Amino acid sequence: MRPSMHKFVALSQLFPDVRKAVERTQDFLEIDAPFDKQGCEQQSSRCEQCAVPFCQTYCPVGNDIPDWLMLCAEGEWREAWERLSAVNALPEICGRICPHDRLCEGNCVLERSGHGTVTIGAVEKTLTEHAFDEGWITPLRPRRERSAKVAIVGSGPAGLSAALRLRELGYQVRIFEAQDRAGGLMIYGIPNFKLDKNVVERRVRWLQDSGVSFTLDCRIGKDKSFAELRAEYDAVLLATGVYDAHQLSLPGEEGEGVLAAFPYLKHSDRLHLGFEPGAEERRRWSVAGRRVVVLGGGDTAMDCVRTARRQGAKSVLCLYRRDRDSMPGSKREVLKAEEEGVVFRFLMRPTAILPGKVSEKASGKVSEKSSGKAKELANEAANEAANEATKEATKEFGRVEGVRVQKMRLGAKGKDGRSTALPVEGEEEELSCDCVIKALGFEAEDLPALFAEPALPTTEWGTLRVAKPSMQSALANVFAAGDIVRGASLVVWAVREGMDAARGIDAALEQRACEKTNEIKTSDAA
Repeated sequence: MRPSMHKFVALSQLFPDVRKAVERTQDFLEIDAPFDKQGCEQQSSRCEQCAVPFCQTYCPVGNDIPDWLMLCAEGEWREAWERLSAVNALPEICGRICPHDRLCEGNCVLERSGHGTVTIGAVEKTLTEHAFDEGWITPLRPRRERSAKVAIVGSGPAGLSAALRLRELGYQVRIFEAQDRAGGLMIYGIPNFKLDKNVVERRVRWLQDSGVSFTLDCRIGKDKSFAELRAEYDAVLLATGVYDAHQLSLPGEEGEGVLAAFPYLKHSDRLHLGFEPGAEERRRWSVAGRRVVVLGGGDTAMDCVRTARRQGAKSVLCLYRRDRDSMPGSKREVLKAEEEGVVFRFLMRPTAILPGKVSEKASGKVSEKSSGKAKELANEAANEAANEATKEATKEFGRVEGVRVQKMRLGAKGKDGRSTALPVEGEEEELSCDCVIKALGFEAEDLPALFAEPALPTTEWGTLRVAKPSMQSALANVFAAGDIVRGASLVVWAVREGMDAARGIDAALEQRACEKTNEIKTSDAA
């Protein structure tokens, strides 16, 4: 044991300062600050340096957490950064948005023994920001340039992580992105108060300076065919993510006042990137002054409820069909949402979304007390006027009046270890609201149809089938990583699989190069 460690007996657990809820709900800025250097070193010194570090075991990227905590505690910050970045391609992202309470910190021995976990995520964020500030993170300069070209479809965490590792090895990498900015869900999907967009754009610029090329506003299968991509590049990595919203098939689900989580969050992110929407788009996606109900209990639902609070919603209610302990999202996110004024109701399942009623004025009826001009409109022009009135009513109030919910109870645990949710007969109620946001998870697009490649192997869930750990599909030189393989999951898992895919691509291209060399030697010998 080094003298700088094991200080958990003398030092209490400490998190970075967090802005008060009344302040932070007025903007979309990140809510907590990095540690100062002294605080970072002190918290790092609390690490017990376990012989079997569960923090590392439960980290999807296998982060060498005890090692860089020890180096940080001893003031060896540059070496700590080098150790961290050797394992994690995007530590500045993971330090901000990983659900540390479910992964490394939640499994820290100190947490389990009642001493309070080492605040690993905050140290990771602070260490990475310090490395950027000090100029340690310079553009990549590979030891040798390779002629082999790799195309990556999608610029989310899996795509960026793979690009980084491939570029380190000298491959010529181009990323194709369907959106107008690179970053995938990190730029359009995760709110700015959790992940400042400047952090993502900084990493994209660094990759560009390192020699990675980007083609934006390019949808494979529409703007460029998948066949062309395979013909032009030595290997193709599919890292498209999953964006099709899971449907509940509820009555009223398609009403105008019902919003899907991803486009709702994307609209909010675009506003904070300087986008100026038209009046119609702003009206559709803003929830200011409205009573909002969010359906779901994962991290996306937490992003929606907290975004709605910052947009000035009159009230925000989150409905989840299981209990609090069963929520798949970060427990800290739930607590932060509650601090910000979000109300949760558990063991509630929606059974119908109730459309709003059109007022008498909007219905085209003319009362006896109407003015003479209004009575004149009761002729053949009344229908047109009624239609316009209905449109105006819809613009102002939407078409949602409430949600009908069924009370649930927990049953036996399923194969996934989670309790099933069973309805309580006769226990239903109606909750009033003006807007419903569906945050119930995402499903994979039909990539074989989109890419006009029926041979692209998929699972029963529509995700791509690959061999692990190489992440290679059954199609020659086609790989896949991230949510399009795992289904909707954590950013840190996408980072892990992007790095795995880079290793798989490198191994495949090296093997192909060796085979070509042997063919040439055999030909020359003949």
